[in-house]
Amino acid sequence: MTDRIAEFIDRARHSLSERAVVTDPREIEPWTTDWRGRVRGQSPAMLAPSSTAEVVQIVRLASELQVPLVPQGGNTGMAAGATPPADGSAVLLSMRRMNRIRSIDTEGRQAIAEAGVILSTLHDAVHDVGLRFPLTLGARGSCTIGGLTSTNAGGTQVLKFGTMRSLVAGIEAVLPDGTVHDGLSGLKKDNRGYSLDQLLIGAEGTLGVVTAVALRLVPAITARSVAWVGLHSPQQALELLRYLEARTPQVEGFELVPADSLSLVLRHIPGTRAPLGGAHSWHVLIEATASGGEDVAAALSQLLEEAMGQGLVGDAAIAANEAQAEAFWKLRDSISEAERAEGQTLAHDISVAVSAMPRFVTEAAATVEKAFPGVTASGFGHLGDGNIHFHVRAGAHAGPDWYEGEGKRITRMVDDLVTAAGGSISAEHGIGQLKRDELARLAPPGRIRALRAIKTALDPLGIMNPGKLLP
Repeated sequence: MTDRIAEFIDRARHSLSERAVVTDPREIEPWTTDWRGRVRGQSPAMLAPSSTAEVVQIVRLASELQVPLVPQGGNTGMAAGATPPADGSAVLLSMRRMNRIRSIDTEGRQAIAEAGVILSTLHDAVHDVGLRFPLTLGARGSCTIGGLTSTNAGGTQVLKFGTMRSLVAGIEAVLPDGTVHDGLSGLKKDNRGYSLDQLLIGAEGTLGVVTAVALRLVPAITARSVAWVGLHSPQQALELLRYLEARTPQVEGFELVPADSLSLVLRHIPGTRAPLGGAHSWHVLIEATASGGEDVAAALSQLLEEAMGQGLVGDAAIAANEAQAEAFWKLRDSISEAERAEGQTLAHDISVAVSAMPRFVTEAAATVEKAFPGVTASGFGHLGDGNIHFHVRAGAHAGPDWYEGEGKRITRMVDDLVTAAGGSISAEHGIGQLKRDELARLAPPGRIRALRAIKTALDPLGIMNPGKLLP
């Protein structure tokens, strides 16, 4: 621990509440590793403010002493963007105690939630007043609003409602000099120059600390229907999506699942079972919703029956009740957990044009498996958004050095294939630590210069989440 960090911790202990400064290594240790366990860091302290005023004190002190801070929410990120450096040179800034929902405006359909509010908690609160926050993902029981905003999270409803960027009406944040940006008014029109809100969304904590977010809400769902469909190819899945979209506006979830991913879930996740009896190379999970009196289940059933008659569907099962609907979603949401239980996995969060994705996901998998015999490559996720989680499992190649050796070569190949297809190496997970080198290698020089210029202008001391996002 450096003298500056020691002074920082001592002064923080004297100026903040007792619970706001944690130095017991046993309490800090669970928060120094990323969700997948690939990156391990160290931190001499974890600060846990309970208010924006305390965040201001922390950031001002960090600026004065030039002590780096690593903001962290639920620590569910997939790119190690909230993991402290291995040398212990930064202090963790946990936002989990800032967990109040400050207001819910039913007439204006907005909620203001602090950074540490857990997504599922927000879901429950707005549901109680007849509204919905239309973003969800597998980690909803532990991910936080601040983290979702800082990574511009996506999830399974982007098809209809967009990413977090589309759902944020304004942000309150403490900037690197300790001043507060208050954008919580939620104005629909505000042309006073550059949008600090938009800069902070997806900045991964490198430009400031998000403390609260004004969020757009929609009417609560009155009915939903969830179906599991078996088919033979991603191209057929896309054709099914277009068929449904041409006939109903009610589809808001459309998730592609390959047979091998489903098999992993059935093997490793207790209480799961296959929705269909036969064997299918690919599957699609479909959710259709209504906010009025529509019989969405009957409508979806009829459309799928018609699609089956046209050869777009091999087989289908529609959830008979909410428990079965949740069981279908559990199969999709548990894929990453099942992969972690299976062994070492490279997770590539990629996007290409929607029309190009079916061909890309099959050809890229074949290319990788041919170049690295013995690994298994497959893609799952948000087909309708052009965003697939393209994962490569080590299988028999697994070993202590696999990620740093063969894994890096595989990632380089995948990213080259994505770039050649005009896509992005990060669709919704961010850059964090794991993708910095690839961003530097593949991004246009002008983009890198602009990112660095913004960082330097807002954080000239470089104290906000060092080593993340920017190459």
